[in-house]
Amino acid sequence: MSDLIETEEQILARHKKEVRDLVATTTGMKKQASKSKKKEVMKKISELEAALKSRHQQELKALGNTGTETVDNEDEDDFSPEKLLAQLELSQNEPVVQTQTQTNSQPQQNQPKKKRNRQKEKLAKRDAEMKKMQEDAQKEANAQPDVRAMELNNIAELCKISKLKQHDITPDGHCLFASIADQLKQRHDMDVSVQELRTKAANHMRENPETYAPYLFDEKTMTMKGIEEYTNEIENTTLWGGDLEIMALSKEFDCPISVMMSGRASLRLNEEGQQPELKLVYYQHSFGLGEHYNSLRDLTVESI
Repeated sequence: MSDLIETEEQILARHKKEVRDLVATTTGMKKQASKSKKKEVMKKISELEAALKSRHQQELKALGNTGTETVDNEDEDDFSPEKLLAQLELSQNEPVVQTQTQTNSQPQQNQPKKKRNRQKEKLAKRDAEMKKMQEDAQKEANAQPDVRAMELNNIAELCKISKLKQHDITPDGHCLFASIADQLKQRHDMDVSVQELRTKAANHMRENPETYAPYLFDEKTMTMKGIEEYTNEIENTTLWGGDLEIMALSKEFDCPISVMMSGRASLRLNEEGQQPELKLVYYQHSFGLGEHYNSLRDLTVESI
C-alpha cells in the first residue's frame, strides 16, 4: 500500500513537471490566439494557472497533515500548513536568516541558541527551485518558433504570388461550408446556404458509401463510424468539414476545388471537373479554435 503513496520528493518533482508543462501550454495558447480571442484565451490561462496552484497547495497541505515529523509545541504555529502555504505565495524569495538575540546582562556564549526552523528553510529552497523551473520553462517556450506567425506569413506570400486575397470567414464550425458558399457566389454566381451545402455533402456520401466509408475512422472509439451516423452529424450539427466534404461538394458542383496550405503544395480535388475552380485556404495554427478555412478571391486591379 505504501508504494501508492507519493513521497515528498516525488510530489515536488511532479509539481515541477506540471508547472513546466503548463508554461509551455499557455505560451503556445498566447502565440496562437487571434486578436478577437485574446481576452478569452488569457482568461482560460488564468483559470488553468489558478487551478494548478490550488491543487499544488492542497497536496502540500495534505502532505503536512500526514507527515510523521514531530516538533516542539513552541514551533507548532511555524509548522502549520497554512503558514507554509502562505510562504509559497511570496512574490520574492527571501533567504531565511538565523539570528541570535544578545542581552547586555549575559555573555553571548551563555545565550540559548534559537532553533533553526528547518521546515521554513526547506520551504524557501523549494519555492526558489520552483520559480527557477518556471523561468527556465518560460525561456524554453519563448525560444520555440512562432508557428502562427510563420503560417500567416507563408500564406500571405502564396496569395501574393497567386494574385489572390483572403476573404475572412467566421471560425464557428461552419467555416469550410461558408468558404465554399462564398466561392460559389464569386465564381459560379450561385447563392447557396451553409445548410444546403451540408445537406448536399451528406447526401452525396450516402449515395456513394463505397467511396467515403473506408475513411470514417473514429479516433475516440478506435472504430469505424457508420456512413449514416457520420452523414447525419455533417448535415445536422456543427461538425467541422474536411477533405471528405470538399471531395463530395466538388463532385456535386462538377468543379475542381483547391486548398492552399502553408509549407506544402496545394491540395486539388476533382481536377476533371468542368466548372470553374473553387479556391480555399487552410490554416492549422492561426486560430484559437484550431483548424480553419477561408475563401480566396481574385485580386482585382482596384485592390492592388
